Amino acid sequence: MKYILMMNTMKAGQGIPQWPGKDLQAHIAFMKNLNKELRDSGELVSAEGLSFPDQARLVRAGKNGAPITDGVFPESKEFLAGFWIVDVDSPERAYAIAARASAAPGPGGAPLNMPIEVRPVMSGPPPEML
Repeated sequence: MKYILMMNTMKAGQGIPQWPGKDLQAHIAFMKNLNKELRDSGELVSAEGLSFPDQARLVRAGKNGAPITDGVFPESKEFLAGFWIVDVDSPERAYAIAARASAAPGPGGAPLNMPIEVRPVMSGPPPEML
């Protein structure tokens, strides 16, 4: 079953960009190693980091379907920093991967314990909705 693991992080303007270089390098090395291990085990479907909220826009369809944009949203308390899509045998395995990602090192090497939201990826609507 596929799961998406969504990494939420601190408010824009705080956190990772202000870390000392060695702490930032250790964090990136941890994430690269985690991705390599998941790729080598065959569990990684996709993983991406996302830009900061100052580059985000909400888009809605306006008249005649023309895009209407709204944003930026740097005041957000948390934002989606990145995600993994994994294909694993059980929800427990997805939770274990999320817990490992959550413990990525932060300043001074201390675990960040970031919230990681885990949700099944649906391949289509549930049968009862058809």
